[in-house]
Formats: sequence, structure tokens, C-alpha cells
Amino acid sequence: MPIFSSQSARGFYDDAINTVIPADAVEISRELHAEIIAGPGNGKLIEWGDDSIPFLIDRPMPSTAEMAAIERLWRDGELDATEWLRNRHRDQLDLGVTTTLSGEQFTELLQYLQALRDWPAAEVFPDSAQRPVAPPWIAEQTQ
Repeated sequence: MPIFSSQSARGFYDDAINTVIPADAVEISRELHAEIIAGPGNGKLIEWGDDSIPFLIDRPMPSTAEMAAIERLWRDGELDATEWLRNRHRDQLDLGVTTTLSGEQFTELLQYLQALRDWPAAEVFPDSAQRPVAPPWIAEQTQ
């Protein structure tokens, strides 16, 4: 049972399954098909030559705008994930009960939240290696 590759459809066809196969489809080996199908899982993209034979290429680096969007999503997620800590501390203060966080921890939290808000304006933005770093104790907190 042969496997076919079609540039126009950007897909693969098995004549045992598919009753309609594009006119530009060419037969490829099962080995090539398996290699090509595994490519995206290894960070590659599938491309097709004019002859409808598929091949793998390296995934292009995201543009600066795409990296900025990714970093803003990360930042927004971090703000959302830590908001409860700030709210709990403020609620405990308002209630006059013992706070879970020390005053020093609360200051560190506020500094981290401000660093997150300032992240898109940082000179090194959107370099993910330069992201603001959360105080290590935040990971130990339970909601």
C-alpha cells in the first residue's frame, strides 16, 4: 500500500484509506513518510518541493513582534498567578489577623509585581532569558 504526498494539498494519502488523491500526488516510501511525520515533534516544519516530495526545514525564529506577544502572555500569566498572594495579605491586614507573609516577603512580592508590569518597557525585552525572577519562596505558597 503506497503513501502519496501532495504539494497542492500539503498532505499525505494512503490509497487503502483515501479514495480521492490529488492529481499532483507522488508516491513516497513509508520510511520517508515516517521521517517527515516525526519532524514537527522535533522542531522541524514540513515543506514540499515542486515535485511534491516533502522535506523538513528548521523552524524559523519568531519575529520580535511574536516574541513580544509571547512575553506579554507570560507576564500576564505571572501577574494572574500571584495576584491571590497580594490579595490574601491585604485581606489579612484589613482583618487584623496574623499575615501569612512577612513584611519583607510582601515587599519582595510587590517589587516582583512591579518588575512584571515594567517588563515590556525594559531595554532587554523581549529576551525571555532576561525575564523578572520571582522570589523563590513564592513557589512554596499554597492557595
